[in-house]
Amino acid sequence: MQIFHQKEALIQFLKKEKIENKTIGLVPTMGALHQGHLSLVEKALNDNNTVVVSIFVNPTQFDNKTDLEKYPKTWEKDLENLKKVSDNILIFAPSAEDIYDNKVASETFDFDGLENEMEGKFRSGHFDGVGTIVKKLFTIVQPDRAYFGEKDFQQLQIIRKMVEKHNLPLTIIGCPISREDNGLAMSSRNERLPSDLREKASFIFKTIQKAKEKFGTESAIDTVNWIEEQFRQQPFFKLEYAEIANEKTLKPVKTKKENEHYRLFVAVYANDIRLIDNVALN
Repeated sequence: MQIFHQKEALIQFLKKEKIENKTIGLVPTMGALHQGHLSLVEKALNDNNTVVVSIFVNPTQFDNKTDLEKYPKTWEKDLENLKKVSDNILIFAPSAEDIYDNKVASETFDFDGLENEMEGKFRSGHFDGVGTIVKKLFTIVQPDRAYFGEKDFQQLQIIRKMVEKHNLPLTIIGCPISREDNGLAMSSRNERLPSDLREKASFIFKTIQKAKEKFGTESAIDTVNWIEEQFRQQPFFKLEYAEIANEKTLKPVKTKKENEHYRLFVAVYANDIRLIDNVALN
């Protein structure tokens, strides 16, 4: 396992890998790694000769300074977890100054409106920050494939759109959501949940699973109304939004149509900890 803290050192190393015609996979993370991250790494290792895992808490995608400050940082544990997967991993853990060339600011992106739905309505500038850091990582690593989890499905679609619009020469691989035993979608933020609340959070997955069944026979509006009512009766969690959207456009569904794919998205607060989840509906 090799660790790079400066982008230039990583660039020079990867140039040699490219000369040898080795394929490169990239798994971008913000650390606090869990089994969901590790499943992405395992997939990347199966698909590529060389795998880069970036560990960088990107300041430009946080619209809430407190959330940035409280984001879990578990460097030593992250290294241990990665070593258990493989010793044949390159870790890229830059400083903000290095990766942003001492100008920590976002570019402005046009993702054809994908950025204005759901998360975009509640997290100002978030997807400009995501687009900025992911584009920088793609430029530095020049991967053949990059791996992202479907828990952040809107982010996944936005990155696919960026690759399409900028004609970037790589393939984006979306990987299934990893869940805890109680169904809670794995997230680095789960580490901040008290144990009793973490167990109660099974309510989120159970609710969206029941909503998936309802969507089979009821309208999108009735299904969302039902979800909102379930959360109004729930003392431990506050629903920020529930949205049923077209998977490709992320636009809210008004009338169901045949041969279109839909997905249910929710964002929920447990105290001050924000949790998101989604499930494919057909």
